[in-house]
Amino acid sequence: MRRSTLRTDTAGRGQTAGMGTDGADVDPGRFTIHHAEVRGVDLAYVREGEGGLPLLLIHGYPETKRIWWRNIVPLAEAGFEVIVPDLRGHGDSGLAADGFYDIAAFSLDLHALVHDVLGHETTAVAGGDVGGVVLYDLGLRFPGFVTRQVVFNTVTPLLENVYAAAGLPPDDLRVRRAQSDYFRRQATEPDALLAELDTPARRQGWVAPMYGHRLWGTPDAFTADAAAFHAEPYGDPEKIRAAWGVYEQSAGRRPMEDTPKMFEQTPVPTLVLYGPEDHVVLPSFPHKMAAACLDCTGPLIVPDAGHFLQWEAAETFNKITAAFCRT
Repeated sequence: MRRSTLRTDTAGRGQTAGMGTDGADVDPGRFTIHHAEVRGVDLAYVREGEGGLPLLLIHGYPETKRIWWRNIVPLAEAGFEVIVPDLRGHGDSGLAADGFYDIAAFSLDLHALVHDVLGHETTAVAGGDVGGVVLYDLGLRFPGFVTRQVVFNTVTPLLENVYAAAGLPPDDLRVRRAQSDYFRRQATEPDALLAELDTPARRQGWVAPMYGHRLWGTPDAFTADAAAFHAEPYGDPEKIRAAWGVYEQSAGRRPMEDTPKMFEQTPVPTLVLYGPEDHVVLPSFPHKMAAACLDCTGPLIVPDAGHFLQWEAAETFNKITAAFCRT
């Protein structure tokens, strides 16, 4: 077992007293933030419902652990020990001295946190976007560790032969071209982009529209306060630059700690959800992901939800995730 240093930030823990649901949803002090030194990186995480069935919730980009604020309490009340980390280089977690911000590095960190630090031999997992790719890798990299997984609105594994055998045609990449400029710039010219975003307001202004007019999610799913809440951690220039590392890696412009496990089907029992109001993830996602999973429930389409399904359709997500992962 790796040595890990633990600490807890309790400031602001009681700040939600008397607040309405909307206020609690955008309160950064709503939950106690714990810290652990994992593989040389300071990882921040929320842990609620200790003693329940372990359930790891993995965020993507432009998200932090805050994207799960509407899910933590209901899932803890449903009997889960809900573990919600910030990935290395994101939110309240530290930067990585080794410079790796790729899928394998995230996966290795989370296994070390849940298994080595928190002492769980197994866990259920849920995630979308980058978190969905990490989830897929985690289940294959550590056989038997992930008992069940819930995946939504993410990049599908690289299994073109499997998809062809399932009768799924190749994607028309022009479908999402109008929304792909962010991807191109973050992947191929991150330093030039960061030079343009030279103030906290400009960096937050790059992220916040992804919760609004860029049409990642359902129109009006995020109030101005909610969009600002999710964009705020990316005001830090080092954090937003680190978050783009996974995009650079996907373009072959940044080294990886290891090759991601994206080239084989997964045996982990999987629930596939899809928010169709997503103008970033390709519409083939639900059917391709279902084909990639040898033991699949779904795909289930969640109306009036998009890329940020766990926030946009929180009640539905919480109920169906609890039922699936409790089995």
